[in-house]
Amino acid sequence: MTKHSVLSWSVLVCSTMAPALVYATPRDLIDDLYHADISSPNEELSSSLDGELGILLSSGNTSANSIKAGINAHHDTENWSNRYTAELLYKQSVVSEGNKQTTAHRFFGTGQFDYKLGRKDRRLFVYGDYENDRFNGYDHRASLAVGWSQRLWRDNMSAFRYSVGPGYSFVKPLESNNVNIGDSVIVRASAEYEYKWESGARLRQFLSTEAGEFNTKSRSETSVSANVFGEMAMKFSVVLNHDSDTPEDVASLNTETSVALVYQFF
Repeated sequence: MTKHSVLSWSVLVCSTMAPALVYATPRDLIDDLYHADISSPNEELSSSLDGELGILLSSGNTSANSIKAGINAHHDTENWSNRYTAELLYKQSVVSEGNKQTTAHRFFGTGQFDYKLGRKDRRLFVYGDYENDRFNGYDHRASLAVGWSQRLWRDNMSAFRYSVGPGYSFVKPLESNNVNIGDSVIVRASAEYEYKWESGARLRQFLSTEAGEFNTKSRSETSVSANVFGEMAMKFSVVLNHDSDTPEDVASLNTETSVALVYQFF
């Protein structure tokens, strides 16, 4: 065997025994060095829309009619995660023979827009709401807030997210109420927990508070829903609204308990 043949055979053996080189991608390097959790560009690009309707008609010793309707929507894109809600409550009672009186009339709508940052589940949010309630002592109220939002976890069964940041509250009291309440800077915080059973039943707990110079407004929503058939579900919910400063003839705490049918459009 010539010297050239021995050299070629040695190079071939070394090349066969040497491990193959694996080139790490920039994403792998970042994960290994900084333990960063980066969202996939196509993660959770989804949309959902459902509507609920509850109607109560009673006659006899107590005559009253009430309607509660609502819409909930969620829209996820590569860079944004947006949520929208709107609800209407109307109740009419018979106070005397032949005389009916409206005892509840409220519209409440919200929208939150979360901008996704480079790290997974860490976001900046813009929030806005509007409330028109004929029986809370205000002509209307609205809030606007910005800040930090984060989803701490989400798996097949549960999820938890929160948001906190500064904002501004716009308030217009009724002219008949002589109250020292007006526009003010606020701090808004909210948290939401969701749990889903294997049967498809869902539990949702939402809490929010807006602390300002004149008033602290808090809201709690607890709901349990279960599938009836197809896209239809039955929902039981309890809503608590609390204001720290209200007119003399307005209660600080309002409670709404309802049972409604929910239809998921998509």
